Amino acid sequence: MSKTRSSLGRGLDALINSSINDEREIKYSEELANLKNDDGKLENILAKISVDLILPNPYQPRMTFDSAALEELKKSILLNGLIQPITVRRTQANHYQLISGERRLRAFKELGYKEIPSYIIKVDSDEILLALALIENIQRERLNPIEIAQAYKRLMSECHLTQEEIAEKIGKDRTTVANTIRLLKLPEVIQKALVEEKITMGHARAILSLPNERLQILAYEKVVEENLSVRKIEKLAKTVVSSGNNSSVLIKSFSSRKNINIHINELEDRFQKIFGTKVICNQKSNGAGEIIIQFYSNDELERIIEMIDSLNEKIS
Repeated sequence: MSKTRSSLGRGLDALINSSINDEREIKYSEELANLKNDDGKLENILAKISVDLILPNPYQPRMTFDSAALEELKKSILLNGLIQPITVRRTQANHYQLISGERRLRAFKELGYKEIPSYIIKVDSDEILLALALIENIQRERLNPIEIAQAYKRLMSECHLTQEEIAEKIGKDRTTVANTIRLLKLPEVIQKALVEEKITMGHARAILSLPNERLQILAYEKVVEENLSVRKIEKLAKTVVSSGNNSSVLIKSFSSRKNINIHINELEDRFQKIFGTKVICNQKSNGAGEIIIQFYSNDELERIIEMIDSLNEKIS
């Protein structure tokens, strides 16, 4: 794709506006061959197309398809029908190429439907097809943050759009677009965790502010192991930055936390052996904390009280 950004021009805006925002009611034709626009062409119209005649989208931005979400979509289609048609372009006689709506097309196929409502639009080049496919998918499909980031990056590198132009076309501000693209700088293991929803976007952005991959992975592991809040990671990252990106500051912080946790776990085990029931020790960063002795009946409570009284007598 060697064309410049200007080659997309107003043509892309017109395509996006017509395929995404056009809410005019258009009647279907039972015979597709008889359905044409005002110019007598089979394009920029709404029709029912055989699912077997629709070719895959070579620029599909979605990397993963959640089976549970697909089942939900199938149930919705059975109950309410297809609310939003898919979008295709005509490639050759009686064949079409998918632009957006892969999940909807998959759902129709799995339900055994033979035809699917489709917008047939004219796309003059593969570059415009790529831009249109990415933008429609970003707006219509439930892409995960990494898929969105990769779509933005492709719009910049392959369609030569600026961050400002992308933001304008998808209705976001430029800062949001820039911050999303930055997610691709995270180590692969953290990107995967974000896709699998093991961490949130807030965690990912906070981790990204750490100065190197080693610290980013260390922070990610601690988020998963200890369920650290976004605020905690942000605070630690600020501490590292204020120390002149001194990595030892964060490493020491996490190491001390690990030692404290090991000590508390050992203490819980000792108390549990003494009282014969579950004991929980919670300690705050300032050293303060609490010890919780659990009981499950009045008899067990009496037993614990007697044990404490006995210990008190020995101390006295």
